[in-house]
Amino acid sequence: MRLLFFFIFIFLNANPLQAQTSGGEDSLRLTLKQADSLFIKNNLLLLAERFRIDASQAQVLQASLYDNPTVTAELSTYNSEARRVLDVGRQGQKTLAIEQLLYTAGKRNKRIALVSEAAQLTQFELLDLLRGLRFDLRSRFYSIYFQQKTLVRFDQQLVTLQSTVAAYEFQYTRQNVSLRELLRLKALLFRLSNDRTAIVFQLADDQRALRTLLSVDQSIKPILPDETLAVYHIPSQPDDTLQQIALRNRPDLKGTISLTRQAELNHTLQRALAVPDVRLGANYDQAGSYIQNYVGLSLSTDIPLFNRNQGAIRAARSQISYQAQLQQQKVMQIRNEVATALQKVREVERRVQAVEQAFTTQFDQLNQGVLLSFQKGNITLLEFVDLVEAYNDSISNLNRLRADRVSAYEELNYLLGDDLFN
Repeated sequence: MRLLFFFIFIFLNANPLQAQTSGGEDSLRLTLKQADSLFIKNNLLLLAERFRIDASQAQVLQASLYDNPTVTAELSTYNSEARRVLDVGRQGQKTLAIEQLLYTAGKRNKRIALVSEAAQLTQFELLDLLRGLRFDLRSRFYSIYFQQKTLVRFDQQLVTLQSTVAAYEFQYTRQNVSLRELLRLKALLFRLSNDRTAIVFQLADDQRALRTLLSVDQSIKPILPDETLAVYHIPSQPDDTLQQIALRNRPDLKGTISLTRQAELNHTLQRALAVPDVRLGANYDQAGSYIQNYVGLSLSTDIPLFNRNQGAIRAARSQISYQAQLQQQKVMQIRNEVATALQKVREVERRVQAVEQAFTTQFDQLNQGVLLSFQKGNITLLEFVDLVEAYNDSISNLNRLRADRVSAYEELNYLLGDDLFN
C-alpha cells in the first residue's frame, strides 16, 4: 500500500489542473463600478424607458396647446336668376365665419397639471426600474464571483479524486485494493461531479442574466478587491431612521403618491368640466342678411341642464380614496420590508463572523493535510472520503453564505432606495 500511495503522490504532482472554470481569457473582467457604468450605458430596458419619458413630456406640450379656431365658408353654388355658377362676386352671395373655443374654470391649466403629474410618474417608474435592475445586477455579479471561487476549489478536488481513482483502478487490476474501496472513491467522484454540474448550471443562468443586463455577449469575470467587500457592515443608524430614509427615497412610494396626486388633480378637473365652455365667433354675410355685407359676433355655450358631469366627479372622488388607501398600504409595506431586511443582515452577519473567524482556516489546514495523511496511511479510505465530502460541502456552503451576506446588504440598499455601502 505504501507503493500505491507513493504512486498517487507522483501522479498528482505530474498532472497540473486540467479542468476549465468560468472566466477564461475571453471573459470580460469587470469590477462592480465598471459593471454599474456599463449597465447604465448599455441596458436596453433603461434606454427604452427613456423614450417613455420623452413621450410623456410631449403629452405635457400637447396639453398646453390651444385649440385651433374653426373657419366656415359658404359659397353660392348657382344663381338661378342671373344663371351664374359660383356667383361669389360683388353681386353674388357668400358667408364666412370663424369660431374659437374658450375654456372656462381654468380647464387648460388643470389638464396641464394632470398630464405633468403623469409625466412625473413616468420618471419615478424609470427610477424604480433602475433600482430593481441594479439590485439584480449586483446580486448576479456577487453570485457569479462566489460560484467561480467554489468551482476553483471543486476543480482542484476533482483533479485529486480523478487521479486517485485512476491509481486505484490500476491497483485494482493488480488486486492490491478491493472493489469496495474503488467503488467508494468512484461514488465520491460522481457526487462531486454532480455538485459541480449544479453549480455550473446556476452559474450559466446567472451569466446569461448578467450579460443581458449589461448587453454584452461575453462571459463576465467579476473582479472584487478586498475593499469592495469591506464596505458592507451593519448600519449604525437606528431602525426608525432607516425606515424614514426608505420612505423619503423609494421611487415606488413616490409613484404611489403621484397616483394619489393625479386622482386629486383629476377630481379638480372633473369639477371644472361641469362648467360649460364658451365658443366665441364672428361671421360675415354678403347678401343673405337683412343688410348687405352683414358682420356679426356670436357667443354660444352649453346649458348644464341634464349633464353636470356628476358621474365623473363621483368616480374621481372615489379614486382619491382608493389611491389614499394604497398609499397607506405602501408606507406600511416599506416599513416592514426594511425591518425584515435588517433582521436578515444581522443574522447573516452573525453567521459569517462566527464561521470565518475559525472555520475556514481550520478546514483549509485540514484539507492540505488530508491527502498527505492518506498517502502515509495515517487515515483510512472511509475517513479520507468523509473529510473530502465535509470539505467540499463546507466550501460550497461558505461561499453561498458569503454571497447571501452581500445579497442581504444589497437587498437593504434596494429597499432603502439608497446606497449605504459605497
